[in-house]
Amino acid sequence: MKQALLIIDMQNGFLNPESPLCIRGALPTVPACARTISACRNAGLPVIFVNRRYRADGSDVELTRRQLWARGGKPLTLGSTGPLSVENPPEFGREDGDYEIIKPRYSAFFQTSLDLLLRRLCVDTVVLTGTTTPNCIRTTCYDAISLDYHVVVLDDCCSSNTDAIQQANMLDMANVGAEILSSGAFLEALEE
Repeated sequence: MKQALLIIDMQNGFLNPESPLCIRGALPTVPACARTISACRNAGLPVIFVNRRYRADGSDVELTRRQLWARGGKPLTLGSTGPLSVENPPEFGREDGDYEIIKPRYSAFFQTSLDLLLRRLCVDTVVLTGTTTPNCIRTTCYDAISLDYHVVVLDDCCSSNTDAIQQANMLDMANVGAEILSSGAFLEALEE
């Protein structure tokens, strides 16, 4: 079994409370995500940042998000900095060996080269972290299962706007075959 770690949408535009796209539960997951990223690098697992990045004219923003995006200062726009930016937290310490995929919609697989990259790396198991659980994590989970990957979701490295939403989506992903683990349990198994 070869695993790859996916860090989905952990960008200032989703983490910072000043952004209209902020996910309330996302910022508290940064330390657990940072520990997991570091451990995966040390274990030689591929680390893949799956990020959003919009054009300044908004032509690639989802229809359901376009008005909020425009009214809220155009977060996640190419070249943006500060609380609305495309930047990942400094705690993640991006390294030259890391990969980055820019996704146009919720799923990390939808219209991206992620499947090709994973197959070239001989990966059969994706470990999902990031935000938001009911949208990007869940759609990526379902697409990964549809493509015959094993899926592990680290529950304390994922986030939603409420605990109820988080728990319902974790249960739903478990019911379709994803393995739900804490980052601590995952890291303990990684060290064995």
